[in-house]
Amino acid sequence: MLKRISAANYTNANQVKLIRGGREYFRLLESLIGQAKKTIYFQIYIFDEDATGRSIANALIAAAKRKVIVHLLLDGYASKNLSAAFIKELKDSGIRFRWFTSFLKNRKFYLGRRLHHKVIVIDSTKSLVCGLNISDRYNDTAKNAAWLDWAIYAEGEVSLKLEEVCKKRIKNYSINNLQNNFAKIAGQDKCAVKICVNDWLGRKAEITKSYLEMLRDASSNIIIMSPYFLPGHEFRRKLKEASKKGVKIQLILTGLSDIPMAKFAERYMYEWLFKYNVQIYEYQKTVLHGKIATCDGKWVTVGSYNVNNLSAYASIELNLEVKNKKFAEHVEQRLKTIIETECLCITNESYKREINFLKRVLQISAYNLLRIMLFVFTFQKRQWG
Repeated sequence: MLKRISAANYTNANQVKLIRGGREYFRLLESLIGQAKKTIYFQIYIFDEDATGRSIANALIAAAKRKVIVHLLLDGYASKNLSAAFIKELKDSGIRFRWFTSFLKNRKFYLGRRLHHKVIVIDSTKSLVCGLNISDRYNDTAKNAAWLDWAIYAEGEVSLKLEEVCKKRIKNYSINNLQNNFAKIAGQDKCAVKICVNDWLGRKAEITKSYLEMLRDASSNIIIMSPYFLPGHEFRRKLKEASKKGVKIQLILTGLSDIPMAKFAERYMYEWLFKYNVQIYEYQKTVLHGKIATCDGKWVTVGSYNVNNLSAYASIELNLEVKNKKFAEHVEQRLKTIIETECLCITNESYKREINFLKRVLQISAYNLLRIMLFVFTFQKRQWG
């Protein structure tokens, strides 16, 4: 299984756990911040100044006040609504706050890379990689249930590697520190984990490549959960080839989208997916925001990567891949349970009953408009070849 996916860059001295978003995730995050003794690297796309954001900010401030070195890097566009007073409070506590800025932006316009990855590293040994931002939307509150999302909690060698990624992102890199810390975790249980990054400026397309290799090498079954599912030509070609060789492919997509145009465009692809026997399930309870896939009960990827050209070509994305049978079977079973209990199965017949001329026009229009928008936002990558 997946023989041609290189073993290079996998770390083995790790323990991992799948964390569902919402209350489970934020309780763990606050606990990890509260346990930190030396360093916290915290790099997030959206940080909102709401109840959840305030709670996490308070935890980070408390850590800084007890002399933990806290590095906080936020995307300069997605988190632009943070107030000056909120940012000042963070900085005054000792938090080393930075913006990730792009080439050209203002309050309403953005061109260039987005810092879309979500990575937290505590004391070089514990880490979270996920699709969750810091906002009430991703948390369970008195008013609303959290958007469906996932994280991998990791302890061990991969956390050192993630810290290295974070340091490079903020230009504060020290290989000697990483090497000195490595011996402390060398005896942990073995679980193969690899960091994969997409970043067009760094000429990295590791997550995209892994998805294509997964489709190419799968032998029995694939489950992909993805919001904003709008794959490019190569992904669709590999999906078709996998289906033709008998691989069972199940897609978990959102039924309730925070971006209606994206959902119209996504549904435009349903007829093509039905043609190649891809099973479609729409999640019903809340907005689906999770980015996760599993293959043949042996391989899992979780992180910030959406299956579309914005993640493939324009954003900085980071996923963790895990090659471990026990973990993969656990993830696969959780996804199957969601399919059975929280999703609506969309069949070719039910789709045809629902569709009408107006909906089809809206779908085609949304699909073509998004293709144009994605082309504009990913033009820089095409220029690099």
